[in-house]
Amino acid sequence: MATLSDIGVAAAINILSAFAFFLAFAILRIQPVNDRVYFPKWYLKGLRCSPLANGAFVSKFVNLDFRTYARFLNWMPAALQMPEPELIDHAGLDSAVYLRIYLLGLKIFVPIAFLAFTIMVPVNWTNNTLEHSGLTFSDIDKLSISNIPNGSLRFWTHLVMAYAFTFWTCYVLKREYEIVASMRLHFLASEQRHPDQFTVLVKNVPPDPDESVSELVEHFFLVNHPEHYLSHQLVYNANKLSELVNEKKKIQNWLDYYQNKYERNPSKRPLLMQTGFLGLWGESVDAVDFYTAKNERLSRDIFLEREKITSDPKSIMAAAFVSFKTRWGAAVCAQTQQCRNPTIWLTEWAPEPRDVYWENLSIPFVFLTIRRLIVAVAFFFLTFFFVIPIAIVQSLANIESIEKALPFLKPIIEVIPKTIGASIPMKATFFITYIMVDGWAGVAAEILRLKPLIIYHLKNFFLVKTEKDREEAMDPGTIGFNTGEPQIQLYFLLGLVYAIVTPILLPFVIVFFALAYVVFRHQVRIDIFPE
Repeated sequence: MATLSDIGVAAAINILSAFAFFLAFAILRIQPVNDRVYFPKWYLKGLRCSPLANGAFVSKFVNLDFRTYARFLNWMPAALQMPEPELIDHAGLDSAVYLRIYLLGLKIFVPIAFLAFTIMVPVNWTNNTLEHSGLTFSDIDKLSISNIPNGSLRFWTHLVMAYAFTFWTCYVLKREYEIVASMRLHFLASEQRHPDQFTVLVKNVPPDPDESVSELVEHFFLVNHPEHYLSHQLVYNANKLSELVNEKKKIQNWLDYYQNKYERNPSKRPLLMQTGFLGLWGESVDAVDFYTAKNERLSRDIFLEREKITSDPKSIMAAAFVSFKTRWGAAVCAQTQQCRNPTIWLTEWAPEPRDVYWENLSIPFVFLTIRRLIVAVAFFFLTFFFVIPIAIVQSLANIESIEKALPFLKPIIEVIPKTIGASIPMKATFFITYIMVDGWAGVAAEILRLKPLIIYHLKNFFLVKTEKDREEAMDPGTIGFNTGEPQIQLYFLLGLVYAIVTPILLPFVIVFFALAYVVFRHQVRIDIFPE
């Protein structure tokens, strides 16, 4: 059983680990060789130039200004000084709302911790139940509800506090929801115009023997939306063209590499020694001339393929992106049925190109319906067969049912519940240690960006040939909503569950929310402003 001294040692280790991560980050981030790792979006936006291009040889890789090392924690106040409206303008509403979740944790648990330590902890501490229970316990466990004797009137304190904590949590959630809803409305009202706000995706355009797909789409929307229709763009099956474009990008990259190499040393033309498979055999040719000719050939192939696609009716999919003159016109079209037959002229808001699975745009409505039916049937049988074991377990979910079904367990059943009830609050030390490792040292390690740092230098050493390669090697990354949000839910769950039974866990949760807020606010901030 962990004692106060054990918790203190664990806390010291994790605090030192977090400080070591911050110190390592402070040193690595100011080294010129790591500049592109810690400020990638500034380079992509053209706001920063590489420090490797100027100065002495050593200063290109190592920061020799020792005054900057003394300011290794300056990023913390800088991260907190940015006003939230400014953060929304530059990083978007999602990032701002994500950061507010950590603030929400502080708003909930700081008052709860204050009440718990001023009311419940003294009530728990001034008992001696654990000393006469025969259980192994520590001083921390004396602060938990396990130290209250059975049938004691002191349980009313925990019951009242449970209702108070629940009320406060619901109130803060309601207030936060109202604030975020207001922020969203304000953001949408003040947002600059984007093409997708005026565009609708139209699928299942019906065939017409007298008109082409383009003529049919234009005629349909001129008749049904005459005051708002602006233009349209058909969707083509251009998989081969896409392959040619990607190939041309690779060839252009090699051409840039050899041209740069030749410009640095004009007296020596770079040779591509062998043109065969994997460069293992073949004749030696001039690299610049070879890739120039190949690039020109691919440009011709791309032009011919584009002409072929636009002139071949079979390459045209039964889908189009239709643009409107006003947002209102686009909204009406996206949210209404366009004709009596509900299987054709299907409209929806146009997503970003990165969110479109282009191959599915050509799937007819009937086949999509069949696929949905197959999934629905599979889901039904999965749910049906899953209900059977759940029903069996649920029937034994209370003590009386277990005693009737398994009478030989009656002696144990009359004693597993009281013991468990006393032991669960005493297991808070495990979660305290977990929070310190994952929520303190783990969050501090987030700021180091160790994985992008290693990957960038490996790519830079083995793969980078041109400036374009170097830009692609930079990984701006994301905040990680998919992994960060479940982590936040876990800490909310731990805090709310143990607030009543073991309040000593609350300060550790509060430190997590405070530290995570500062760290992730910095991660959002460095993507915006130079220092």
